[in-house]
Amino acid sequence: MPELPEVETCKRGLAQHLPGLCVTEVVVRQAKLRYPVTQLLQTNLHGNRFKAISRRAKYLIFHTDKGDVIVHLGMSGSLHLLTAAQKHGPHDHIDIYLENGYLLRYTDPRRFGAWLWCDHAADHVLLNTLGPEPLSAEFNAAYLHTKLQQRRITIKTALMDSHLVVGIGNIYVSEALFAAGISPLRLAYSLTQQECAALVNSIQNVLQAAIAAGGTTLKNFVDSSGKPGYFKQELRVYGRQNPSCIQCQSSILKITLGGRSTFYCDQCQK
Repeated sequence: MPELPEVETCKRGLAQHLPGLCVTEVVVRQAKLRYPVTQLLQTNLHGNRFKAISRRAKYLIFHTDKGDVIVHLGMSGSLHLLTAAQKHGPHDHIDIYLENGYLLRYTDPRRFGAWLWCDHAADHVLLNTLGPEPLSAEFNAAYLHTKLQQRRITIKTALMDSHLVVGIGNIYVSEALFAAGISPLRLAYSLTQQECAALVNSIQNVLQAAIAAGGTTLKNFVDSSGKPGYFKQELRVYGRQNPSCIQCQSSILKITLGGRSTFYCDQCQK
């Protein structure tokens, strides 16, 4: 699933091209996504103009003259800017034709993504109860330590809760916990404020490095220009079961927490 760095990479790429362009046609070939694509989306986008693109958690938000479009890429979704003559394939579900002769194409083999029209994205039920962005000033050691005090769950599970902090994702939680030297099995309430400070710093460093590398391609993620993410080459624990730890040469362990694969070193992470 595209996580925050992948969605941010996509946003930055599209933000260079879409703002100011008018939509000349909207083609929906498959409306049965995670939520049904409604006629309201097609009606309101046609003849409308993109103003800006933003991101909230793992959601892309296309701001237009008439309202907002919330897009989630789901498990396997991707967006591409192509020439209008580019033929569509079996998993190309939505085409947004633009006045400059290009189109924005949404591809999603597993169809777990979403395209939702709304007046104001910030007020939408999917977004209005989310926690802070991990790269914002609001997400700091004091905030994290306070929020963890009542959590009798593992720190890995806590960090995956979008009401605590948004968008970190499974890969980056594993990487940040390794960088901070904190076991994913630690109970959240047991972290000291000093450990929370180290964890916040690690989360932000890992996410910034991943964004700079264009995200992580494990299977099929590509950005809006078709390029894969290269942060996979920098992963220090995730996906490295059995190879030795880069710090202590112990074996990297793989367990399942909350239904998600978790990788860690039981010598370096306490």
